Amino acid sequence: MLSLSADDASDLFIRTSHSVARDGRATAPRGLSTTEILGAELVLQQPRNRFVDATPVRVLNPAFAAAEALWILSGSEDSWIFTFNERLRRFTDHGRLQGAYGPRLRRWRDEVDQLDVVRRKLSSDPATRQAVITLFDPSRDFAGYRDVPCTLGYRFWLRDGALHMFTSMRSQDAWLGLPYDLFTFTILQELLAGWLDVELGNYHHLVDSLHLYEQHLDAAADAPDHLDLLPEMLPLTVPWEDFDEMMNQLIAGETVGHRGWDDFATVLTSYRLWKTHDVDNARSLVTDAEQPLSQALSRWYDRLETSPTSIASAPVAPLGRSA
Repeated sequence: MLSLSADDASDLFIRTSHSVARDGRATAPRGLSTTEILGAELVLQQPRNRFVDATPVRVLNPAFAAAEALWILSGSEDSWIFTFNERLRRFTDHGRLQGAYGPRLRRWRDEVDQLDVVRRKLSSDPATRQAVITLFDPSRDFAGYRDVPCTLGYRFWLRDGALHMFTSMRSQDAWLGLPYDLFTFTILQELLAGWLDVELGNYHHLVDSLHLYEQHLDAAADAPDHLDLLPEMLPLTVPWEDFDEMMNQLIAGETVGHRGWDDFATVLTSYRLWKTHDVDNARSLVTDAEQPLSQALSRWYDRLETSPTSIASAPVAPLGRSA
């Protein structure tokens, strides 16, 4: 059982990658060569230090990170997400990602907003042991679709005035999916802590099969031990009553007067401009920005222009999944 803890997601990512590369064992599900550790708990002690930046070995697209978070939290399964990661289309059936987390989170079988239920349970009984969100659905996920959730679900515990979150993964690609999952899932934790008016506790990421694909093994093993760590993300607390309307505004690229969330709108608008080859206007939105995602996107553009081939071939995880 691997057990790692860190204050910063970049540090946790590097240590996880090193551990799997060094101590993992060979296995080949679906004929794909991987190195795997069976059983892991990864703990992020400062969940707002959520953005992984391990340049130059692992470069995240901050626009996709922001877009995926909004896509999931809003309950969406719509195709606009493909603007930010075209390679997701390969996992679709009937034009949709059948394992999309958002509908399962916000309207389970078109009946239950699990996020709201958990919010109300913790509000009425802070010591509850029933604050559970389920994502894996056997009736759908054994049907043979290309996209099957790697995340089984989330549990939340309010103890000693702090909200702790536990995520259960049946499968996790340490190189591709882990950075994006840490980003989105800790935002969910922070939002819920804000709605409950409590402190943000530890984030626990529990994984059955923690693995690296063969093509990423050398990069993971050689990743630098010491990184220039980024400052923590801006606070994202927002009233529950405003949440869904705000999500829709941000997805449309509209600012909402909240510094943390406006950073999301900026990177989405900028990246949409970039995708239409309006490079100057895309750049102008994030150049000299003070917000962390905008700064990261400016660095991403720099890297695109200096190393277009390496970025084009760089892996972007399909919603944290590795099947």
